[in-house]
Amino acid sequence: MRGARRRLCSALVLAYGLFSLYAAYTVFLRPRRPPGPRPQHRDRDRDRRGPPGFTDHVALGNEEWNPWEGDEKNELAASQQRYEANLKMIKYARSHLEQTSLRVQIWGKAAIGLYLWQHIFGGHLEPADVTAQWREGSQKAGKTYFSFLTGPSVVPGYFSVEAEHVVLVLNGREQAKVASATQWLRYAQTLIQTRKIQHVAVVLLGNEQCNNGWIQPYLKRNGGFVNLLFVTYDYAFVNEEDIFQWPLGVATYRNFPVVEPNWSMLHDPRSYLCNFLGTVYKNSSRETLMEILKQDGLDKLCWIAAREQWQPQETNESFKNYQDALLHSDLTLCPVGINTECYRIYEACSYGSLPVIEDVMTPGDCGNSSMYHSAPLQLLKTMGAPFIFIKNWNELPAVLEKEKKMNLQEKIQRRKKLLEWYQNFKAWMRQKFINTLENSFLPSDKG
Repeated sequence: MRGARRRLCSALVLAYGLFSLYAAYTVFLRPRRPPGPRPQHRDRDRDRRGPPGFTDHVALGNEEWNPWEGDEKNELAASQQRYEANLKMIKYARSHLEQTSLRVQIWGKAAIGLYLWQHIFGGHLEPADVTAQWREGSQKAGKTYFSFLTGPSVVPGYFSVEAEHVVLVLNGREQAKVASATQWLRYAQTLIQTRKIQHVAVVLLGNEQCNNGWIQPYLKRNGGFVNLLFVTYDYAFVNEEDIFQWPLGVATYRNFPVVEPNWSMLHDPRSYLCNFLGTVYKNSSRETLMEILKQDGLDKLCWIAAREQWQPQETNESFKNYQDALLHSDLTLCPVGINTECYRIYEACSYGSLPVIEDVMTPGDCGNSSMYHSAPLQLLKTMGAPFIFIKNWNELPAVLEKEKKMNLQEKIQRRKKLLEWYQNFKAWMRQKFINTLENSFLPSDKG
């Protein structure tokens, strides 16, 4: 299926070229048949060609005379011009096709790659089994043909590199993941050095405290080979030139699905004002949140399920409970963890449950709020996310009191606005990603 459209275009251009060459051969190079003697069947020829006087006049002196000779010369000249114009058109079409068709292979070696492919690109993978050792998909977007590979069997040197431009999706959250990501970068560097690929971009699940210095030497601006870097969290080196902020997205490592909005999700009344299902760390603002919810019985208005220890994997039951909590709550509480940005924000958007976000900067090397007035969550704020941002959980009782007074129609309109924003956000990120790759990888038109 990959490249079918490109092969069709090439076939059409080739067929047109062959037809033009044949026409030129017929006009200019094909030998004329000399007039032969006509002693036999004279009467039959005369009957075909008209009265005797007309025939005798044409054949006078045994020499051909062509009354349209001037017109034929003009037609020959016009044919020559058309032939040359056709050749130019074919050459232009071929060069234009080569310049504007980009083939990009995405190597998904971090779960965030599934958010890129399935949620932002809306792509499919075969086989559908999430435990498969090898999964792949493809689609055309803009001027680019994308193919996506993921799974444990995708290892350096053991699969076919079918494009000259590669996007590496890597995990740099902790040291063990950085070691694996480095192996992939070295493999890509070897392919660059041996001219098997031309360009490399990286989508990086960054460190939650933005300690991503290890990747800096690989960037082209620093003497490396990586043309573009898309990185999660409010990384201070984002410049919108070759380093871009990328959304964390949903927890695809826990198989959070692509959720399609439906009538019920939009219009049904929800049983809970808010929800929070998650880990409560010692001496964190999450402890403050739990204390505030217990005041005045607010916890009875919300779906609350707190645990003391983080669990990397969900059971089927806990995962269903979490999805049900999102679907049946008007608000989803999003306290900070190690970073302000969390999967819960995007998962709440998927179900039309408005995120209530603790808008404070976490410790580490992420964006400096004295330099960036919108930090943290610069990307979401820049895109006009219609969330509720609070600086302290003491503001929550007033938020919930206001929530009690809203009628169903007002909540329906808010859900529509949230779901529409999230769809537009993903579409915008997709287009920005494509445009950035094409602007960087395609040859420049500047002479």
